[in-house]
Amino acid sequence: MIRQYTSQDINAVLNIWLTSSIKAHDFVAAEFWESQVNNMRDIYIPISKTYVFELESKVVGFYSLYENMLAAIFILPECQGKGIGKQLITHAKDQCPSLTLNVYTENVASYQFYLSQGFTIASEQMCEHTGHMEYTMILS
Repeated sequence: MIRQYTSQDINAVLNIWLTSSIKAHDFVAAEFWESQVNNMRDIYIPISKTYVFELESKVVGFYSLYENMLAAIFILPECQGKGIGKQLITHAKDQCPSLTLNVYTENVASYQFYLSQGFTIASEQMCEHTGHMEYTMILS
């Protein structure tokens, strides 16, 4: 079930974000992601429109929109590959039909997933926070 985020979800969302970020971005030091937890809690989640995915009353995934940007979409690693990401993307498209997102070029599984969901690569640039290359993708 997908529902709007509430403040009671913050610990689950931060755990999903940190666990998934470290696994998906093994080319970036885990310490970088750990150093960003407070920013996620205090800045990024509060300014975004966030939805969570519940499975058996447990939050196992979420996505966040900031204006037309899909700023985050993360699923617990043990719950990936079960169609949750597709459901979250479909829900996000319903909220904002002109989505854009950024994804690291080294995160091949994720950008291939976005391609399969109708996104195309619009540009490539260096992420100012990590120094790694990323794609900007748009929903086509």
